Amino acid sequence: MLKTFLIVMTLVAVVSDYLLHPFYPQFFELRFGIKNPELVGYYFAAICFMVMIAFPFWAYVSKKVSELNILVYTQFVAGILALLCFYTESYTAFWIISLTMVIFKGSYLLVYPYILKIITKEEHPSTIGLLSVVVHLGGILGAVIGGLTVDLIDPRNIFLIMALGDFIQMGMSGYLLRSKKYATGLIVSEESGPKEEHFLPKGFILKLGIITLILYFSDFLIRPFFSMYWESFSSFKTKLVSGTIYAIPGFVALIALWINNRRNTNDGYKGIINALFIALIGLFLQGVPSELFVVTGRIIYGWAIFQGVVKFDVLLFELSSPESYAVDYSKIHFFQNLGVLLASLSVGIVVEDFGLQIPFSIAFIGFIITLVLYFFVFKSVRVHHKQLAKT
Repeated sequence: MLKTFLIVMTLVAVVSDYLLHPFYPQFFELRFGIKNPELVGYYFAAICFMVMIAFPFWAYVSKKVSELNILVYTQFVAGILALLCFYTESYTAFWIISLTMVIFKGSYLLVYPYILKIITKEEHPSTIGLLSVVVHLGGILGAVIGGLTVDLIDPRNIFLIMALGDFIQMGMSGYLLRSKKYATGLIVSEESGPKEEHFLPKGFILKLGIITLILYFSDFLIRPFFSMYWESFSSFKTKLVSGTIYAIPGFVALIALWINNRRNTNDGYKGIINALFIALIGLFLQGVPSELFVVTGRIIYGWAIFQGVVKFDVLLFELSSPESYAVDYSKIHFFQNLGVLLASLSVGIVVEDFGLQIPFSIAFIGFIITLVLYFFVFKSVRVHHKQLAKT
């Protein structure tokens, strides 16, 4: 089945992408002797900026060239650049090559809206949930593989694994294009109802973009130095354990998806408010330097952030139309990555000046702001849907 094939391809891409995410501080210290948290934050910010400009570009290109054709070439280039990252000994050259690699790797994000085009609108909530779990699962595998590589092998070998992932994606894309088993050009979503471009409330993309910007800023602020935060008070200081604790939300997401599918309920926009409230509890607990509190907080936070992110995506694709999926999603993704970019630029500075706990306090405030802003947007969207129901 084409959908299953694409989901597996997404998993490969995410694992390859997340190998270094929990370990950038340790990687730069071991590979280049860089210990300054601000420099690590700047590099993370540079990655976010590259994704911000790359995905809208590839979304525009996908209007003229099919997504899978794009992936064949971009993932090949990304794989070659990953090999160059493995070989280079220059810190400056590493920046240039790795950031160029990110531009080409970012094309795999086209698979997300492409999957939603080839299924019906009724399948969107469960599929978006599944894709979110795939991202979390990829984060788990990436963190574990990355931790083992940093702990037991030369950290630069991570880029060999990245290159392998890119070449696998290239091969899978080529196989799908050549195989007659899969109707890769078929769009199914538009068959389940009329086009819905005119259903988008005025300014909705901008409003949702700003809200998710603050959400992603808050979420990603606690990520880059989380493993160092854990190791600062825990008696379990290996990178494997740190990566596992970092990946707890991914394990929780698997359980959340299973429960959601069994309940088969759609609590709509109110569900986002509930998720944000629960996330606040999880953030508070993670900010307490205790193994029990942090693990408990990661579990609670993992549940909440999964539910919230899935419902935000369902909201977007419910109001968009199949031919606009890639472009609309790229716009929202731009705002989300802008939030990640701002978090990356800020986190090194705040950690350097205020310590490893402060990101959780800032994220807590960010989630409160997200909750308040969303409440007002929620009211306007609810009124809009009531008006649609009367017509």
